[in-house]
Amino acid sequence: MKTEAPTTARGAVAGFLENPVVGMAPWIIFSLLVGPGRFEIAVVLALATTVVLVAAGRIINRGSSWKLLELADLVFFAVLAVVGLLASDSTRRWLETYAGEVSNIALVVIAFGSMAIRRPFTLQYAREQVDPAIWNTPTFLRTNYLITGVWGLAFLVAALAGAYGDLVLHNPNNIWTGWIIQILAIVAALRFTAWYPDVARAQALRKAGLPGPEPPHLAGMFLPLAGLLVPIGIAVLIFDGNVWWLGVALIVGGSLLTKALTAHD
Repeated sequence: MKTEAPTTARGAVAGFLENPVVGMAPWIIFSLLVGPGRFEIAVVLALATTVVLVAAGRIINRGSSWKLLELADLVFFAVLAVVGLLASDSTRRWLETYAGEVSNIALVVIAFGSMAIRRPFTLQYAREQVDPAIWNTPTFLRTNYLITGVWGLAFLVAALAGAYGDLVLHNPNNIWTGWIIQILAIVAALRFTAWYPDVARAQALRKAGLPGPEPPHLAGMFLPLAGLLVPIGIAVLIFDGNVWWLGVALIVGGSLLTKALTAHD
């Protein structure tokens, strides 16, 4: 038992590091944190997260290959850190305002660019978790295209929301464009990443006439999003009292929707 525990723990850490969501963690941290007066801390945290994750990946998964997303993480945030150190005050103010959109658009380009060259960035992570025999199967490839595409769309939504807050509302800290919409987009992508592979596997087994579990219900996809409506409603009541009625509606609607989806999950 004493030898099994470290092995089990190491396997759990290795599995965690092989998840494509881990490669996006620095981008998520940066895009949600950056803003007026927060550029330096956002860059430092994103770059530190990148270095820790890459180092852990090389130590724990010694046979692991370098990922496109890992390289993009290192290059993007290292360059941004250097630019921030050398930039003039006016450039730093520009970065504080628009760096979030720049990072979101960069990830959109990475996502759709990797699909365009037929190497969706999630594929490198997924291949380390499955038997090589299924690497080129239609179900496996389609799943990774869809998941990569969903992440591209999520960061596109985040970029558009941030740009609207900065360019139209002239308020980078707007609770809706700077936080709520972006968080919902990321949570939706996170949930799809966890939910859809089970759907694809179940559907593939049924199509092949093999025994297997029923595909997860669609309610399971939206349940976490419904659960988020309650804390969002509370946040609206606290930070945007002008639309208190919307906060109340989100709390009530989120509670009812969560209950309804739980019954079907």
